[in-house]
Amino acid sequence: MHPDSTPADRLTALGHQLVEIHLWLLDELDQIRAALDADPSADAEPPAGGRLRSLRTHCLSFCAALTRHHTGEDTGAFRVLADEAPELRPVLDKLSRDHRMVDWIVRRIEALVADPPVDDPAALDRVRVELDGLSAILGSHFRYEERTLTAALDTLGDRAGGTEELLGVAPPPD
Repeated sequence: MHPDSTPADRLTALGHQLVEIHLWLLDELDQIRAALDADPSADAEPPAGGRLRSLRTHCLSFCAALTRHHTGEDTGAFRVLADEAPELRPVLDKLSRDHRMVDWIVRRIEALVADPPVDDPAALDRVRVELDGLSAILGSHFRYEERTLTAALDTLGDRAGGTEELLGVAPPPD
């Protein structure tokens, strides 16, 4: 962003910031999935529990960021949009339901990586299945959200609030 931009210029691009946040979250999820699938012979730790323990911080940080984003949307942007564009209420309700489903999967992932078993080879598979499911759901959810809300978000202007207030997290730095 250009340093001379005004708050209104920044908020006019709120839909673009939503897309940036989604791309960042999907990239983080891809990195976790790639690390999970890395060659276990390269690790000095036991294959299952050791790899999960080494991924725990990244995975839990990702889960927290995703939860902050969806909570921010539900309590910020979606409430503003429901008031400003009542015709979007059915879309916002659907997206909020999606958030609850995603949250359920996120809680399962958090439980699986919080205290992974040391010698359970199926532990990696259970996490992989949850991450694959989350990736598929988020890809579809984000595309739908962007297609249906980007233009409306861009029309809010400076009266709506800041990015973190409306979307739960800020876009990653360039």
